[in-house]
Amino acid sequence: MGRDPTGEEGCWSAFRHSPFFPAAVLVLIVAAAAGLFAGSYTYAMANPTPHNIPTAVTGVPASEIKRAEFVQGMERALGAELRLRHFAAYEEARNAVEDQRVYAILQDRHHAAELDVSGASGATVAQLLTQTAPQVGEEIGIPVAVRDINPLQKGDPRGLALFYITLASVVVGFVGAIQLSVHARELNPAERIAFTAVYSVLGGFTIAAIVDWGLDAVRLPFAESWLILALTMFTSGMVFTMFNALFGRWAMLPTWGLMVLLGNPSSGGAVSWPLLPSLLGEIGRWLPPGASVNAQHTAVYFRQHQHFFPFAVLLAWAALSCTVFWIWRHRHPGGRETAGAAAAAAAS
Repeated sequence: MGRDPTGEEGCWSAFRHSPFFPAAVLVLIVAAAAGLFAGSYTYAMANPTPHNIPTAVTGVPASEIKRAEFVQGMERALGAELRLRHFAAYEEARNAVEDQRVYAILQDRHHAAELDVSGASGATVAQLLTQTAPQVGEEIGIPVAVRDINPLQKGDPRGLALFYITLASVVVGFVGAIQLSVHARELNPAERIAFTAVYSVLGGFTIAAIVDWGLDAVRLPFAESWLILALTMFTSGMVFTMFNALFGRWAMLPTWGLMVLLGNPSSGGAVSWPLLPSLLGEIGRWLPPGASVNAQHTAVYFRQHQHFFPFAVLLAWAALSCTVFWIWRHRHPGGRETAGAAAAAAAS
């Protein structure tokens, strides 16, 4: 006997081939994405907790200061380890701060302690140390002097402006690639890469100009910040383009997961890396948002100590995305050749 086309199997087949099936899938995906989005940011940022804080020590050997009552009290109050590094002179310790190898400098004085923090190294870490050190000193009867030796700019008192401009470059970067795939579908592969580069250069300039010249929120080293923003936008756009070639219409899922759900909370922009969950703090440096924040942060506050590593991360992701897209360009839903083949198939 033949199967009843009006039975369960026939209804499921009709639903599968109707426009309601992808709509229903999208409803579930959007609902899950909303929860994951809120969860990832809450997990990373709602209750930042230190694990270890690299701290410079001058004046006495680290073995002695480690046993000091003040250090022990700080570690108890923070629930974290002060990862102490000894420097013979204060100038060496200050250079370590500028090189972003330590977040504070502890100097032991006779019956007193001095703690130099660096707000520009991490506003959340500096705030935590500033609040905790005097309390611990009062408990154990040791005067503690705290000062910020590298404060944030006045227009960015919470240190979030660099995170926001990075977030803008990441999101607009892949949104631009999405719009190219929708409204400029017939672009061939090389043309698609070229137009992604063009909107990245112009978009990076616009972000930097508005934040610096327009709002006067942060004084940027304009050319370097523009370069970082443009490279971030291009990388983000090409990441989507790569996934578009690999996964077609579902490319937004891995792009959103990599760049927004994982990349932005672990970037160290809103919450400093020592306060993030340890896994996020480690992987954030290797993802485009974290690399962009790292490079931008150093360019603005530690201009003489810029590292190549964050640029290498951005360039590696951009090169990987371009290479994968180029190798599998025949699978990308755009291009005049693809459009021509689809039209020929429809005509036949």
